[in-house]
Amino acid sequence: MSEVVIYIVIFSIIVLLLLVFIIKSIVSPKRFSAVEKSIALGKYSQAIKLAKKLLVKNEKDTRLRYLLGKAYLLDGKTELAMTEFTKISKSGLFPTKAMEVEFRTTLAGLYSKSGMTDEAMQEYVLLLKLDEKNPTYYYEMGKLFEERSKSDLAVSNYEKAIEYDSKYIQAYARLGFLLYQNNQVQEADKAISRALKLDPSNNEVLYNHGRILRAKKDYAHALASFEKAARDKSLRAKCFLERGMTYMETSNLEKAIFEFSRASKSSLDPKSSEALNASYLLASCYEKKRDLESAIEEWRKIDAISPKFRDVKAKLQEYKDVQTNDHMKDYITVGKEDFLRLAKAVTEQKFSSTIQAARETKNGCSIFAFEKETGKWNERKKPQLFIFLRDSEVVQEEYLRNVYEGMKKQNMFKGFILTSSTFSKEALEFAANRPIELFDAKKLEKILEVVNFKL
Repeated sequence: MSEVVIYIVIFSIIVLLLLVFIIKSIVSPKRFSAVEKSIALGKYSQAIKLAKKLLVKNEKDTRLRYLLGKAYLLDGKTELAMTEFTKISKSGLFPTKAMEVEFRTTLAGLYSKSGMTDEAMQEYVLLLKLDEKNPTYYYEMGKLFEERSKSDLAVSNYEKAIEYDSKYIQAYARLGFLLYQNNQVQEADKAISRALKLDPSNNEVLYNHGRILRAKKDYAHALASFEKAARDKSLRAKCFLERGMTYMETSNLEKAIFEFSRASKSSLDPKSSEALNASYLLASCYEKKRDLESAIEEWRKIDAISPKFRDVKAKLQEYKDVQTNDHMKDYITVGKEDFLRLAKAVTEQKFSSTIQAARETKNGCSIFAFEKETGKWNERKKPQLFIFLRDSEVVQEEYLRNVYEGMKKQNMFKGFILTSSTFSKEALEFAANRPIELFDAKKLEKILEVVNFKL
């Protein structure tokens, strides 16, 4: 009798386990379905709560964790999505090949947008193992190599993409630009012509065609091509940036400023390379126009986002005096006529010299003067040369050597060079044994403080 009871108990346990398994098999898909339905309806917060609740019971469920990451991503919580995706990637467990492909494609895109090119590359390598003839993976790898300035590898990947898809328009467009950069002009023209033939209104093609036209200095057609390509929101900032650089190359600063401003405003991500480069080039234009307040504003904006970007720190340090000293600010920013008046005031008041002639120069002005007369009989007037510089370049020995040679030809008794920048070590050594007196930014600042001058 006892044996019968034991068999009944064992049979009951087996039946119970089977029921549990059947119920889970029925309920789990429904739960997955509930999360997927919430995502489909745009109820991301609801999907996140439900997925997190389910993960408590089964934290190793890859599909559920993927849905959680997907919900985070769609809810704008990229960092949290990345955390979930990284956990999945480390586990390497996927219920289906299709899910792994979708997951790795999403993760590779996230890595690319975050500037994590090595990680993105690794994902595309894994994707190629799953589908070695997929042209998209080669194209995306080409873009990553292009961003890292490895043009040879980028070219080979674009060519591979075209090998598996002879109508891959974007690959032809990017390939054409890189070939042109590598001085393979005929091959570049063939690639771009092929892309234009496939789709003459394709924005990616128009953008890269514009880059080639700009490199060829065909500025009018380049500008038109960029403007058309700007219809694509994802390319808009890049197109405006290219238009700005085109105008810079033609010395049209006003239009360059307009385009860089458009690039900055239309950038989808303020931390992107396009946005940062637009602000930097905008600052460069302002600097050339001597609108230093606007330039400093742009440099500060960049510094707050990316402190190590180019020479922004050096620029802010260089114009530190402008930010704190009104006299130096006037010296650097006033218009040409007022600058000439200021230089004359310094020459007359600080050096007590009599001005004979003055003229504007590229980076400031030069003044020909004589020492002030003392009233002594038969006194010989001693000619002097005053040079006022107001650019950011460090004054080099070569410049002083040219000035000194000019002084000798004109029989100048002494030279004075005043700059809002500094002098190189070699320049200081050169002037030490010659009749040239140097005044860097610090010395100039003290002079300006005592000179009586009003704008």
